[in-house]
Amino acid sequence: KVLEFILRGSRQICIMATEHEDFIHDTQIDYYGQYLASCSSDRTVKVWQIVDDNTQNLVATLRGHEGPVWQVAWAHPKYSHSSILASCSYDHKVIIWKEVDKHSFQAIKTYTGHTSSVNSIAWAPHEFGLMLASTSSDGSVTVLTYNPTGEEPWAEQKFQAHQIGCNAVSWAPCTSPDGKCAKRLATGGCDNAVKTWIYDEETQEWKEEKKFTDHQDWVRDVAWSPNVGVPNRILATCSQDRTVKMYEQTEDGWNLLPQVPKFEEAVWRLSWNVSGTILAITTGDNKVTLLKEHGKEDGAWKSISVMDTANDAA
Repeated sequence: KVLEFILRGSRQICIMATEHEDFIHDTQIDYYGQYLASCSSDRTVKVWQIVDDNTQNLVATLRGHEGPVWQVAWAHPKYSHSSILASCSYDHKVIIWKEVDKHSFQAIKTYTGHTSSVNSIAWAPHEFGLMLASTSSDGSVTVLTYNPTGEEPWAEQKFQAHQIGCNAVSWAPCTSPDGKCAKRLATGGCDNAVKTWIYDEETQEWKEEKKFTDHQDWVRDVAWSPNVGVPNRILATCSQDRTVKMYEQTEDGWNLLPQVPKFEEAVWRLSWNVSGTILAITTGDNKVTLLKEHGKEDGAWKSISVMDTANDAA
């Protein structure tokens, strides 16, 4: 299986043979751009050291899952001198790996509280501490919180989010540098709904804050735009119904932004650039579309580029 990517600050497309034996479902580059992690239906996670545009060395193959591995996510380096990586799988597990020696990773937490496929994982903004959210086809969300002084180093909090399966999760950015802001999540489910959740510090429970029902089929991904010092936030969502919805939160509430044109195939994944000005959209026909806001007056987002990854690979 071959992987294509572009390094930050480079315009060169890097092509590498991953040595995976089945479909690749996700790839993520760590905070410093030194490691690339990939995961596959072959039940493994592979970690590559990125040397330069032309050289990537396989340094670790992580085995611990018993089914296809859907996603990987690197933790922010603030809380560890070593790299920390999370993975989730069809086998109902979430595994957190730590680099215990150079290029040697060990599982430091295996969560088995979900009763069905674990479809999505996301680390919280580093201001909140080392926290990982996971979603499952059992409809639940679990938040794992690292607490080295507790009886168990990883506290587990699980709540039901969607009735017939949860596909995606995204954390709202923290708007305060001291971390004194509300913890909030967005989830997307097989009930066609998108929900936002807020953590109640008094009751120590996650409570439903807002529910959006504009999609007509399964919601495949949700993505909160990064915080760039502006008061308004945008939550992007995508669905099997071939649409992308964009919701803007202001002091007066939520607004549905002008509709993005419908795509030809189901929309699977969303990804923001670091400044929250460009949204990448991946669809079932192997195309990646880049959207950018055109004019603050009407809030419209328009396509600035479309890449056909299937033809590019050929």
